[in-house]
Parts: sequence; C-alpha cells; structure tokens
Amino acid sequence: MRIHSGEKPYQCSDCQKSFSRKSKLTEHMRIHSGEKLYQCSECHESFFNKSALTRHTQRIHTGEKPYQCTDCQKCFIYKNSLTQHRRAHTGDKPFQCSECQKCFSFKSRLTEHTRIHSGETPYQCSECPNRFHRKSLLTAHLRFHTGEKGYQCSECQKCFSQKGCLTRHTRTHTGEKPYQCSECQKCFSEKIHLTKHIRTHTGEKPYQCSECHKCFSQKINLSQHTITHTGEKPYQCSECRKCFSEKIYFTQHIRTHTGEKPYQCSECQRCFSDKMRLTKHTRTHSWVKRYRCTECDKCFSEKRYLTLHIRTHTGEKPYQCPECHKCFSQKNNLAHHIRTHTGEKPYKCSECQKSFINKRYLTHHIRIHTGEKPYQCSECQKSFITKKYLTYHIRTHTGEKPYQCSECQKCFSVKSNHTKHIRIHTGEKPYQCSECQKCFSHKSHLTEHVRIHTGEKPLSVL
Repeated sequence: MRIHSGEKPYQCSDCQKSFSRKSKLTEHMRIHSGEKLYQCSECHESFFNKSALTRHTQRIHTGEKPYQCTDCQKCFIYKNSLTQHRRAHTGDKPFQCSECQKCFSFKSRLTEHTRIHSGETPYQCSECPNRFHRKSLLTAHLRFHTGEKGYQCSECQKCFSQKGCLTRHTRTHTGEKPYQCSECQKCFSEKIHLTKHIRTHTGEKPYQCSECHKCFSQKINLSQHTITHTGEKPYQCSECRKCFSEKIYFTQHIRTHTGEKPYQCSECQRCFSDKMRLTKHTRTHSWVKRYRCTECDKCFSEKRYLTLHIRTHTGEKPYQCPECHKCFSQKNNLAHHIRTHTGEKPYKCSECQKSFINKRYLTHHIRIHTGEKPYQCSECQKSFITKKYLTYHIRTHTGEKPYQCSECQKCFSVKSNHTKHIRIHTGEKPYQCSECQKCFSHKSHLTEHVRIHTGEKPLSVL
C-alpha cells in the first residue's frame, strides 16, 4: 500500500532520509556505519546488501553484459546503466534543479548540483579541513596526501592521480579532438575548452563580479578581476618578498631565482621558463602566421599583434593619458608614459642603482655594464646593444629611408629624426622649462637650456 500512498515511515537518524520498508533503512544505515556484510568469495570485495553481491558475482567475474544499446551496440552489466547511457543519444535530461532550472541526465548529478545552492559539503578529508560536495572530489583530493598516482600512460609512462587526467593526457599522443563546435567546426580535446569557445559565438558571460557587476566568460577571469577590488596578493616570494595576486605569475617569478626552464623546444632544444614563451618560439620553426592584415598582407603569429598592427593603418589610439590627454595605440605604452608624470621608475640597476620606467630599458642598460651586444650586422659584423640600433645601422648599408615627410618629401632612416623634422613645419615645441616656461622642439635643447638656471656645466671632452 505504501507504494501507492508514498508513505515512508522509517527515517535515518543520521541524514533524515526516509524509507517505506525497515529492511531498506537497515541497508541504508550501513552506508553511515561502513558495515559491509556481504563478501565476494572470488575477489573478497564487500557490499552493503546481498543483491549488490549477487549482481557483482554473476557479471563482474563472468564478464556478462546482458543489456545492449540499440544505437551503438555498447553493452552494460546493469539495466540502469543502459538507461542512463541511452540519454547520451536522446539528450534526455529528466532531472531539473528547482533553484536554477538546470537539467541533468542523472539523478546523482542533480543531487551533487543541489549542494552548490545549499552549500552542503558532506564529504570531509580525514587529513585536512577541506570538505567536498562530491565523493569523487574527495577521492581525488586524498591522492594529494597519499601521493598515489594509479593511472599510467602506456606511451610515456607518466602517471596521474585521476582517470580523467589520464584520458585527457592520452589525447596529446593520439591527437584526438572529440568535441566539435557546431558553429565553426573547430575541434577540441576537452569538453571544457569547447564550452568556453562556444561563448565566443554566443557572447555569454555567466560570471559576474558582485562589486562592479562586470561579467566574464570564464570563472578564472572573474577570480583574477576580483583581486583588483580587494588588492589581495596572497603569493609571496620567500627570496625577495615580492607578492603576486595569481599563482601562475608567482610560479613564473620563482623561476627567475632558480633559473628553472622546464619547457623545451623539440626542434632546437632551447628551454623556456613558461609555456607561453615556448609556444611563441615554436612558431619560429613552423613559421605559422595565421593572422593576415587585409591592408598590406603582412602576417602575424598572434591575433593581438595583428590588432596592434592594424592601428598603424587606422591611426587608432584608444589609450589616453588622464594627465596630458596624449593618446597611445598600446596599453603598455600608456603605462610607461604615465610614469613620466608620476616619476615612478620601478626597475633599478643592481650595479649602479640607476632606475628606469620600464623593464626593457633596464635590460638594455645592463648590457652597458656587461658589454653584451647580442645583435650583429651580417654585412660588417658590427654589434649593437638593441635590435632597434641594428635595424637603424643596416639602413646605412641598404640606404633605406622609410620615414617620409608629407610636407617636403624629405626622407629619414630613423623615426625619431622624422618626428623632430615634422616639428619644423608644425612649430610644435613639446618640451617646456619648468622655471621660465620657455618651450623647445627638441629635448636636448631643453636640457642645455636648464643648465642656465642650475649653473651646471656640461662635461668637457679632453
């Protein structure tokens, strides 16, 4: 009668789950107590109830799989496993969350999902205070404590703590990309990467900042953004005490102290401290330049380089200085420019304590102390501290003068000389003396003028 009435008078005192029969409650209680009375005589695995032992004995050891899918002929030991598998073909998701209306193929997935809303984390680690809403997450977490890595790649013998990690790793050997975008047919090796990619088509940004309501397409981007509000930098270097907001930047920084370069190019064996630099370097071998400018057909290996290049055609300068309203085509150029107003020079030379507004200037300066000149002219073997100076020098051999004045058609081999020349036509004098407000077209002229006020005498050449 209870089947029709739905009455469940037997309640578990531990989790309040109810049952229609006392025997079912008794079996359920064994989950809490851990008691497994029924043991397989073949492999000694134990079970909570007799029916589970019977199924195990009949099918695991005999290999019997009596339930077959009519769509793909895959066979299953249990009927409910076939029922669940069929939903992969039909797309049926009969279990819906009452909070957010998200649907699931399996009841167990709905149960796990519901805990995200309730905050329930019933699975606690016995080693540390961490708790989890899914048992599989606890199982995987415990392996961090034990160091167990039970899943080994048959190709390279690398070991993993989770089966899913091994499956994903195996695809790096096989090249398999089973997840395809229905919009552009691009394929991915992992489902999560497909999910993120689809958002580039839909424009979906499901992760919202609670402070400023800015939305993001990926959870990790929201996490990184949130730190801009809190100012939190939880990762501190034990060597130099520098702090970082993200673990990935902290890890990369540590390698500047250790000299570790774990990423090696398979072509030339050159090593790199981070994966992104290896990826960029690899393209120099394969010469992959997928991004082409429609104006001049110049190709680039990365989309961001193409975006920056296009601005040389359009003249777009989207980054404006709030102090003097000067505009820049690149964000990092604006950041460096702002330091000319603030006086900030965060990059200091350890040899002479001279400071610089950006890291590149410091790198070039250090070569004055070391004598390093890594850029050599193939014509005359003369060497230079920076690539820019080598480029200028090569033009003395080729006679190239790519910078032309639109007023008088005079050409220049160096851009800065072209810029200075333009001021003759425009009358622009951007360098002003802070003492008497006199203006100059060249910085060197301002430097000479300032000595009138300071009384400083220029260095004489002996």
